[in-house]
Amino acid sequence: MIAAVFETFQGPITIQTVPDPAPEDHGVVVKVTATGLCRSDWHGWMGHDPDIILPHVPGHELAGTIEAVGKEVRHFKTGDRITVPFVCGCGSCEQCISGNHQVCDYQSQPGFTHWGSFAQYVALDYADTNLVVLPEEIDDSTAATLGCRFITSFRAIVDQGKVKEGQYVAVHGCGGVGLSAIMIAKSLGARVVAIDINDGALKLVREMGAAVVVNASKSPDVVAEVKALTHGGAHVSLDALGSQTTCYNSIANLRKRGKHIQVGLMTGNHQHPRIPMDLVIASELELLGSHGMQAHKYPDMLEMIRNGKLHPDKLIEKTISLEEATHALPQMDHFAHKGVMVVTSF
Repeated sequence: MIAAVFETFQGPITIQTVPDPAPEDHGVVVKVTATGLCRSDWHGWMGHDPDIILPHVPGHELAGTIEAVGKEVRHFKTGDRITVPFVCGCGSCEQCISGNHQVCDYQSQPGFTHWGSFAQYVALDYADTNLVVLPEEIDDSTAATLGCRFITSFRAIVDQGKVKEGQYVAVHGCGGVGLSAIMIAKSLGARVVAIDINDGALKLVREMGAAVVVNASKSPDVVAEVKALTHGGAHVSLDALGSQTTCYNSIANLRKRGKHIQVGLMTGNHQHPRIPMDLVIASELELLGSHGMQAHKYPDMLEMIRNGKLHPDKLIEKTISLEEATHALPQMDHFAHKGVMVVTSF
């Protein structure tokens, strides 16, 4: 098969012919029809993920059709059109038994623990636990936006944040994660304040439903500005980027008993950020994480897409080829794009 491969961290990504994958007894092989380009892929290419063994094929947001099925798979067959969350649970550990596959003790992640979807074919583990059949109404490109950024934001807003109509939600960082969170919060009737440093991104967030925007590069005090705009602080605030500054601001701009949700990955020098613990105690703030979403939680989200309450297709800035992705992935820390790129040509 054809795949995009890097052989050294932060090195060239090249198109190569590599062996086709074979399914594990509990898994499947999927013919990839679309795959999203995500900043998590950039983190992997940078060497921030200890699970990656070189040479490596990135890619973890995908849609496709099942090409081969392991002998233990019971609920899926060849030809089924599917997607999958980027965290695949084993189905049998303590976390999975409790329904929390997104924090499985033995999780696998395409594009990280094994070769991913920047290829014509990808192997997926524990198919009966992790695969999601796609409705006809959702096309492949849209489905490929769901598996990481959208589902993580959906769980952050709906399950972790429990956002309600009329609440103020602050979103720090308006890339794919932030845009998804804004759209989802707006669909629930929240009033969203979007914070970013890119005027182009801030223009797009208004289209996604943000009530007001803050350009952090021009604001003398982001926390104070958000508190003023939300009449005392956000009920729920997300760090959708993952930096020392956005994490701190997201916590500090909360109202009493508010919830901070960390969605953006914290790597390198940002792994252990400064936390205003005095505010956490005095205002009884909640600090939560959101790490993907379980396959069994997809139906509510898919129904909201089908009935027109959510439009993840609007997040797609453009579709590109696998060759173009080899050049775009190393540039993802430049934040030049205002939406999501999806590979549709292999």
